[in-house]
Amino acid sequence: MPVQAPQWTDFLSCLICYNEFECNVRRPISLGCGHTMCKSCLSKLQRKQCPFDQTAINTDINQLPENYALLQLVGGRVPEKPPSVVPLVSKEDYKHYLEAKKCVEELALYLKSPTPGVANGILQNSPLSRPMQRKLVTLINCQLVEEEGRTRGMRAARSLGERSVTELILQHQNPQQLSANLWAAVRARGCQFLGPAMQEEVLKLVLLALEDGSALSRKVLVMFVVQRLAPHFPQASKTSIGHVVQLLYRASCFKVSKREGDSSLMQLKEEFRTYEALRREHDAQIVQIATEAGLRIAPEQWSSLLYGDTAHKSHMQSIIDKLQTPQSFSQSVQELVIALQRTGDPGNLSVLRPYLELLAGIDPSPDAPPPQWEDLKHAQEAARIVVKGLVDFVQNFGNRKLQEDRLSLNAKYKTSMCRDLTQRRNCPRGLNCTFAHSQEELEKFRAKSKRNAGGRTSGSSMRSPNSDNSTCGRKDDASACNSSPLSLNSHSNSNAALSSPDCGISGYVYDGSFLAESE
Repeated sequence: MPVQAPQWTDFLSCLICYNEFECNVRRPISLGCGHTMCKSCLSKLQRKQCPFDQTAINTDINQLPENYALLQLVGGRVPEKPPSVVPLVSKEDYKHYLEAKKCVEELALYLKSPTPGVANGILQNSPLSRPMQRKLVTLINCQLVEEEGRTRGMRAARSLGERSVTELILQHQNPQQLSANLWAAVRARGCQFLGPAMQEEVLKLVLLALEDGSALSRKVLVMFVVQRLAPHFPQASKTSIGHVVQLLYRASCFKVSKREGDSSLMQLKEEFRTYEALRREHDAQIVQIATEAGLRIAPEQWSSLLYGDTAHKSHMQSIIDKLQTPQSFSQSVQELVIALQRTGDPGNLSVLRPYLELLAGIDPSPDAPPPQWEDLKHAQEAARIVVKGLVDFVQNFGNRKLQEDRLSLNAKYKTSMCRDLTQRRNCPRGLNCTFAHSQEELEKFRAKSKRNAGGRTSGSSMRSPNSDNSTCGRKDDASACNSSPLSLNSHSNSNAALSSPDCGISGYVYDGSFLAESE
């Protein structure tokens, strides 16, 4: 029986003995299937097959080269002069192998921990997001000297490029307009989202009415839901509930029976007669609408929008992955080009386009034939250039940095603790929150605010000789400044930019559309 492999975050440990790789006995060796073990454990295997997926090991273990990409992350040194020959690689292809291998080793350095003694686990301060780290771990575990490993290496390079495009598009989107654009796209299709709490109740009531196989007309179903919602959500209307039913109809959750001269009957398909299945199809339909509208939303942002928390990001990531098609990469490249034209391309990302198009042209099918060595080299070079471009852009022009620079100009930015974090131990706004999330952060911005206030005070003391006639000193101007509603240090105002979909329900406030920063 196959053995379950440890989590991907333990990429610096042997999958068999769980000891960290090191330069002497436990030197890492990757197999063609993508699993990496120390040489000591590999030599003790009773069967020449991977213990995790039962893939046969057809190559002598002593001929498989060590994984220097991993070895350098645990303090090992990559030889400046590689061996003159590597088994399984012809002399003609050896140069391409070395260049591809060097690209992978350079990419692996993005996983190197800046903190001494910290080895395994994802890096909190890494320039790469968690999804990017995971895809990079997949790449550095590919054994390039084997055909299966080269095929995996091509797919891993493509996956890195595709995720890089997604993150670059996210960087060029305005987080404050994202939720508004999403709900506008949903409404444009005759559908509606009523907020996490209310939407959940609507779906459960639809399930209650139809889970036994009953067939109801749309009007009867809507009236049933509205009446049951009335005690807790008196603002619910037939129109808004009808739009939610329309969303499920678009998701093909109903089997519709037409009747001559009467309303059609809707019956819930058998595969959607559980809340989990119905909710997943519902969420997938909203993600599909967003994709068709050209919106790219991170999994944790989806979780905040649809559930009001960040606990469902894995669920949303699985939906996003399932909706991906081989054409999605090329479409994303075109969307990035449009975004760069709109923003003026301050990071000169247009130079990445040929490399992205090269990666988009790679066949992602597991049945694809093994690549030529030259093609493998070009793919790894393209992945290295694209990832470097992403990291440079995020560090110099990323929306997180620009947003922090802009908000830090406000005198009250992060000068008080976040009430959500204090009372609920969870802030749905994440890194977009304008309140402090730690005592250290609180003290830092309070000190900065005092310094800025001191500078403004000294500047204001240099009064003009005509200060008595200055319009800045007029009472009505002063009161206008003091009554400005644009205070960033207000929970009510910080939520306004990320407001709810226009449900058409008076008095209903959507409290779950806070966006968390992408990891």
